[in-house]
Amino acid sequence: MGTPHTYRVIVRGTFDGLSPESRERLLAEVEEHGLAAMRFTEEGSLTYDRALKHFSYRLVVTSDAEDGDEMAGALAEERVEAALAALGHRHTPLKSTVTDLDTMKINRKGR
Repeated sequence: MGTPHTYRVIVRGTFDGLSPESRERLLAEVEEHGLAAMRFTEEGSLTYDRALKHFSYRLVVTSDAEDGDEMAGALAEERVEAALAALGHRHTPLKSTVTDLDTMKINRKGR
C-alpha cells in the first residue's frame, strides 16, 4: 500500500420511490438532518429537507493516494449505498465530489 490520504467526499442523490414507511421515518427525523447537521465524519452525515427530494452525505474517507480521487469517491458511494439500503430508502444514481485534504493548498492572508 502506498501513502494513505484523507479525503472529504460529498455524495449527492435524489430520493426515488420512497415507501410510505421511509417517508414517515425521514419526515420524523428531518430536523436532525438539516443544514446544522452537516459534518464530515467516517460514518457519514445525511442531510435533506422536508421536500424529500434531494439529499447529500458528507464523509471522510482514507484511501491510498495512488488510487486517486476516483477510488475515494467509489468507497464513499459504497458506504452511502449500504447506509440507505439498510434504512430502506430508494434513490437515483449517486454523484460524488472529492477533496484530497493532504494536497489541498491553504492560502493564508499576509500581514
